Amino acid sequence: MTIAEPPIRALHDDRRAAEDGVHLVARSYRKGVRLDPHMHREAQLVYAAKGTMQVTTPKGRWLVPPDRAVWVPALFAHAIDVLADIEMRTLYFDQAWLAREKRSDSLTNEFVVRVSPLLHQAILALFDGAGSRERSELLVRLLMLELHRAEDPATFIPLPQEPRCRRAADVVLVDPTRDYEIETLARTVGTSARTLSRLFSAETQLSFKSWCQRARIAAAIERLSTDANVSIKQIASDLGYASVPAFSHAFRQVTGTTPTKFAEKT
Repeated sequence: MTIAEPPIRALHDDRRAAEDGVHLVARSYRKGVRLDPHMHREAQLVYAAKGTMQVTTPKGRWLVPPDRAVWVPALFAHAIDVLADIEMRTLYFDQAWLAREKRSDSLTNEFVVRVSPLLHQAILALFDGAGSRERSELLVRLLMLELHRAEDPATFIPLPQEPRCRRAADVVLVDPTRDYEIETLARTVGTSARTLSRLFSAETQLSFKSWCQRARIAAAIERLSTDANVSIKQIASDLGYASVPAFSHAFRQVTGTTPTKFAEKT
């Protein structure tokens, strides 16, 4: 996805204040909906209490199943694709509020958050409409304390910016199930295997092989998050793994857990 001069969107009219400088928006979106590239003057924490979405920024693509949320800084271009019907819960934070709380310096980059049971309940409690302003303020502070403790890059696919490397990445993302040879891919995008290998390492901080594995595991996460009836064996086969143990090993390398345990949380 190319993000060029995205619009700055105002907060939704249905927003509700949790406290001065922090607003809440609850919305539902159907599978297939796309929120085109845009940005907000506020920073935001985007959480799908139910369902799965994909958030794309200039730096990469974040897969966000129900046990994840994504932090998007203010004036940071992003697009959202809804992969399964979602109940989206978004918190917007004014820059002045972040500065007062002395948190603006630590939240200048986007990242995905692993949503613990505590964080999940804190977010839902903010949206339940019950309790006092003091309760809301305490819940917001609890949420902010949990953010960086829960940072998790497992579902992130860094996207290279160099044109040849980006073309190669796009080829892989169209069908991550294939076993790509870097020599063949390099010829396709008009460069050498050595140059393409160097570009992938420099642009994504991953080797070409590791980047392809991350793209393949992201495809597996998407299947696990959006298809309740698919089996681990079927996903392993569809993604080209020789066996379920081989798939589970690769999955654990990227996410830190097994496909079965991951599926239980979605």
